[in-house]
Amino acid sequence: MTKFKALGLQKSLLDAVADLGFETPSEVQEKAIPILLEDETDLVALAQTGTGKTAAFGFPLIQKIDPESRTTQGLILSPTRELCLQITNELKFYAKYEKSINVVAIYGGASITEQARQVKRGAQIVVATPGRMKDMIGRRLVDISKIDYCILDEADEMLNMGFFEDIQDILSNTPKEKSTWLFSATMPREVSVIAKKFMHSPQEITVGDKNAGATTVQHEFYVVGGRDRYPALKRLADTNPDIFSVVFCRTKRDTQRVAEKLIEDGYNAGALHGDLSQNQRDLVMNSFRKKQIQMLVATDVAARGIDVDNITHVINYQLPDEIETYTHRSGRTGRAGKSGISMVIVTRSELRKIKAIENKIKQKFISKTIPTGMEICEIQLYHLASKIKDTEINEEIESYLPAINDVFQGIDREELIKKIVSVEFTRFFNYYNKKRDLNTTDSRERGERRGDRGGDVPTSGSVRYFINVGEKDGYDWMSLKDFIRDTVSLGKEDVFKVDVKDSFSFFNTDADVTEKILSIFTDFKVDGRFVNVEVSKNPGGGGGRGRRDRGRSGGGSRDRNRRSSGGRGRDRNTSSKRRDGKSSGKSSYSGKRRDKRKSDFF
Repeated sequence: MTKFKALGLQKSLLDAVADLGFETPSEVQEKAIPILLEDETDLVALAQTGTGKTAAFGFPLIQKIDPESRTTQGLILSPTRELCLQITNELKFYAKYEKSINVVAIYGGASITEQARQVKRGAQIVVATPGRMKDMIGRRLVDISKIDYCILDEADEMLNMGFFEDIQDILSNTPKEKSTWLFSATMPREVSVIAKKFMHSPQEITVGDKNAGATTVQHEFYVVGGRDRYPALKRLADTNPDIFSVVFCRTKRDTQRVAEKLIEDGYNAGALHGDLSQNQRDLVMNSFRKKQIQMLVATDVAARGIDVDNITHVINYQLPDEIETYTHRSGRTGRAGKSGISMVIVTRSELRKIKAIENKIKQKFISKTIPTGMEICEIQLYHLASKIKDTEINEEIESYLPAINDVFQGIDREELIKKIVSVEFTRFFNYYNKKRDLNTTDSRERGERRGDRGGDVPTSGSVRYFINVGEKDGYDWMSLKDFIRDTVSLGKEDVFKVDVKDSFSFFNTDADVTEKILSIFTDFKVDGRFVNVEVSKNPGGGGGRGRRDRGRSGGGSRDRNRRSSGGRGRDRNTSSKRRDGKSSGKSSYSGKRRDKRKSDFF
C-alpha cells in the first residue's frame, strides 16, 4: 500500500488497490503514474502485454476526472471488444469508491442505441473500439470535442489491424489541447506517425528493451517437414499433459481446420477467428477462461486483446508475416512475472525467420526435436502415476469395495499397479509404437551432435535426466534450472532444456557432469523430502513445460473418451455457420481493414 501511496494516488484509489490485493507496482506503473499525475503531458509508454498497463493509465485518469461534470472527459481506444470490456470492468473496479464516475464501453456487435443512451446519461470515461467509435461520431451519438485525455491502448495492435485511418479520423474530432497517452508493446512506423502528428513533445518511458520480448518467456523451435505440422502439434500437446495454450494459425481456414482435427482426435480444443458470430466468439472465450478448452486455435486478429491468466504455452503452428506480431503472440504467456513457453513449428526453409525474430526480440531460440513416441509414453506414464497418487479418495466408493476386492482377488500389489497404469499407457503405446520420427534430417543431426539422444548414459554430448519435483513443488523452468545449478555448483549455461511438469520434470546437462549430479542427488532431501534424479530412459529434449490438469486421457488415440467441452460443443464453438445453416459472414470487428504488408525482415 505504501509503495502505491508514494506514487501519488489518492485515498479512494489506494482503497481499491488494497481490495485488489496489489502490493508492489509493476515497472510500467512505477514509471508512468507519477508522470501522468504530476503534469498535463503527452506520454509514449512501451511495455509488453501483461505488465499492468491498464492500471498505469487507469489510476491517473480516474484521479484527474472531474466527477461533478457529466461531460465526456476521457477517451480510451482499444483494438477489440474483449479488451474494451476488460478495460471498462477494471476501471469500474478502480473507481469503486468514486461513486460519481461513470465508465461506458462502446464496441461493435451490441446495440448502438443502448450504448448511445448510456453515454447520454453522463459518461466521464468512454472506452471504445475504433470502428464503433467512428460510427457513433458519424451519427452524432457521442461528443468527444471537449475531452481532456485520450489514451491509445495496444496502439501497435490497433494499427496492425487496419485502424490507422479510423484513429486519425477520431483524433481529428478531439481538441488539440488534450493530453494523449499512447501505450504500445512495439513501435512500428505507423505508431510513430500517429505520435508525431497528434502528440506534442511527449515524454517517453520504456519497460525493458524497445521491441524486445518478455524475459519470462522461453522461445523454442522445432523443424519438421511441411506435411508434419499437425502430427508435430499433437506430439507437443501430448508431451505436456497439463497444457493450457493458444495455437496461432495464419488464416481463418487453417484455424478452423486445425481446431476441428484436434477435436476429432479427442483434444479439448476450440477455434477463434473472424468468421464466427459474436455469440460464438463469446462461447469459445468463456470456455477457454474456464479451462474447458485447453487448446485455443486462433488467428492473430481474433486473438487481439485476449487476457487470460496462466496460459502455459503459445504454439506458433505457422509463423506470422511480421516480427511484431510474433512479439504479441508470445506475450500471451509469461505474464505478470510468471514463466511461459513459446513454441514455433517451422520447416527448413523458414529457419531464416527464426534468426530475424531473435535479432528483433533480443532473445535466443532453443532448437528442440519433436518428441518420439516412446518419450511421450514415458511422460504420460509418470503423469498418470502422479495423478493417481494425488487423487482424493471419494468415500462414496466404500460400499462398492467388497465387490471390487472380489474382482481383484488373487492379483498381487505389483501386478495390480501394472494393470492400472497400463490402461492409459497402452493407448499411447499402441498409437505411437512404430510411428516414424517427425524430425527433419537436419534437426536430427543437430540433436545428435548435441548428444540429445543416444545410449542409457552417454559418455559425450548431453544427458537427459528425470527429477521427481515439478510445479506442485513451486518450480517453473527458471527456478528449477537455478535450483539444479546452485545445488550441483554448475555454470549459468550448464543446465538446459528444462521441462517442468505437474509433479516431475526433465533437464539436460553435458555428460561430463553426470556422475557428479547422480552422486549429489543420492539420498538428497529438501525440507525432509527425498529429491531423486535419474537418467531418463528416453534421453530426448523435446517437450516444454505444462500447467493445469486437462482432465483428458491423452492425445494420440481416436477411441479416447470425448467427453470434453471441445468435442461436445464443436458445432457451437468452432463452426462458422449459424444454426440456419447460412454463413454468418460477419467479422467480430467494426471498421476498415487492410491487407497486411509483407515484412522487410521476412
